[in-house]
Amino acid sequence: MWIFHGADDSKRIFSTWSQRFLCYAAVVCALYAPVRTDDVCPSSCICARDSGTVTCRDGEDTEVPGDIPEWTSALILEGRNISTLQRGAFMANGTELDVTALSLSHNGIQVIEPYAFLGLPRLHLLDLSHNRLESISARAFHGLPELRSLYLNDSILPAAAAQLSRALSTQSLPNLHRLELAGNRLKSMPLMRLDIYNLHALVLVNNSIENIGWENVTSLYQQRRIRVYLSLNPFRCTCDLEAFYYWLKNSSQCPDAGRLLCSEPEAKRGIHVEKLRGEEMDCMNENLEAVSYVFLGIVLALIGVVFLMVLYLNRGGIKRWLNNIREACRDQMEVYHYRYEQDSDPRLANVAV
Repeated sequence: MWIFHGADDSKRIFSTWSQRFLCYAAVVCALYAPVRTDDVCPSSCICARDSGTVTCRDGEDTEVPGDIPEWTSALILEGRNISTLQRGAFMANGTELDVTALSLSHNGIQVIEPYAFLGLPRLHLLDLSHNRLESISARAFHGLPELRSLYLNDSILPAAAAQLSRALSTQSLPNLHRLELAGNRLKSMPLMRLDIYNLHALVLVNNSIENIGWENVTSLYQQRRIRVYLSLNPFRCTCDLEAFYYWLKNSSQCPDAGRLLCSEPEAKRGIHVEKLRGEEMDCMNENLEAVSYVFLGIVLALIGVVFLMVLYLNRGGIKRWLNNIREACRDQMEVYHYRYEQDSDPRLANVAV
């Protein structure tokens, strides 16, 4: 039992208990509050504070490390088992990072959920190459206003290709300068209107693009600063390629233009697209040639019909003519037969002598 002898003693006792309570509360907060120290390096990672680089390779982790140092400017997560980038994957502690370069290649990533890159407002470069993306949310890249370069080489599976144009909207990536989509078997340019972007370089090397439509060609004419890389695509060199062909001849926006080859038709396989003759790409000439063949076929068909009608109308005379020829042939054969019998019988031969 506490016995208070006076007001002064009471004040001293309550003051002592208050100090102890505050100390206890401070210890509890320190134990349970998230700890972020500049010296902590995530497990299985290598940290280089001088260069601001954190490298985490070849682990079995299925999530992004949650204890990334605050001083990190370049984060490399490669060869891990991160199949899904969840919403706020880089905000495990609820704080933003000053990361400017992020590499997530060779992680087997299949799904990117909405707002997966929240907490990286100063990110300039994002490398998602060599993954197996099957689903990309339309808001996958929201929260990256400063992103300049996006690499998605050899990563887009057919299911995700249809979602790509929505994910690469200008609302998500207003300052994107370089976009690389090499080796994804894309059949067309994923950006329908290049004029609404701020792109400087678009890499579409080694895809399955057979033609560049006139809508894209019109956008390319309007965006003189953009450079498009298109080598190792199987271009179909028919008159449908006419708009792209003349853009390629009259523009310097395709640095690898000398490496674009025709794959079809068979007669033009292996020929450089820019070395084709203009008349070969003229749809008018091709259409006229097709019309000429059609007209010739119609004329020949009419001649055949007229010939058959003539035969039909003169069938009686033709029959008599054929009978006369048959009778004449029969008479002639009888004469030959008689002469043969005379020549073959010796007795008739002696009588003749």
